[in-house]
Amino acid sequence: MIEKLPPLDKSTPLHVYRAYQLKDNGHFLKVFELFCRDDQDAIEQARRLADGRAVEIWELHRKVAFIPAP
Repeated sequence: MIEKLPPLDKSTPLHVYRAYQLKDNGHFLKVFELFCRDDQDAIEQARRLADGRAVEIWELHRKVAFIPAP
């Protein structure tokens, strides 16, 4: 399934985030680089990538959010 995203507003800068998909033992399984408008956008994108696993979202050295596995 391909999801259509709204057009970007060129005046809004994008920030680079990383979403770390976690194994059951808490170790990293996969990492995704995300280009997002803000923290909320990063959280929404990471939720779509979670695939039933917990995810940590980081912007550089700042932990933005932890999404637990369902």
